[in-house]
Amino acid sequence: MKPVEADPVKLFFGVLSSDSDRCREAVAMIEERYGPADFKSVDYPFDRTDYYTPEMGGSIVRFFIGMGSLIRPGEIADIKVETNAIEERLSVSGRRRVNLDPGYLDYDKVVLASAKYNGDKIYLSRGIWADLTLRFKNGKFEPYPWSFPDFKAGLYDEVFIQMRNRYKSQRRIAEPPGTDHFEESRGGR
Repeated sequence: MKPVEADPVKLFFGVLSSDSDRCREAVAMIEERYGPADFKSVDYPFDRTDYYTPEMGGSIVRFFIGMGSLIRPGEIADIKVETNAIEERLSVSGRRRVNLDPGYLDYDKVVLASAKYNGDKIYLSRGIWADLTLRFKNGKFEPYPWSFPDFKAGLYDEVFIQMRNRYKSQRRIAEPPGTDHFEESRGGR
């Protein structure tokens, strides 16, 4: 079988922070680099783990922004490297005040980019790994055994359904009917 280029995917960012000023700066930098967001979730308390508390302090929130432009999935490693630089730029005394988790979704899955190895992650490039986080099955997102606790709990399922619906609309607008090899091979959506 001859290889074909991957279909475009929806870029999003999970944003963790306890510093609202630096958080606004981070979102502005993201939009400056990747274009305007077309979706922002509500803020969710990040209380399923205290992993980031020593670095960021208490009252950490997580929210998601979906970007208005689609990307190719292979771009996610470079995007993660760029967001790590944003985190560093906004850090105070060597401690991050904002954690940016770039990811993408398509019709079937949610993938996060990570600089941390784990046995279930797939290496991309530049020290970045793909973390398959959720799959879309029977009309809903489902976690994997290795998914993070907040994703496992389904806290963000509605967020990803909304972003998936936007993605579907973007794909319909971007490509005339009959030109999407992925849609044709999967029997449409």
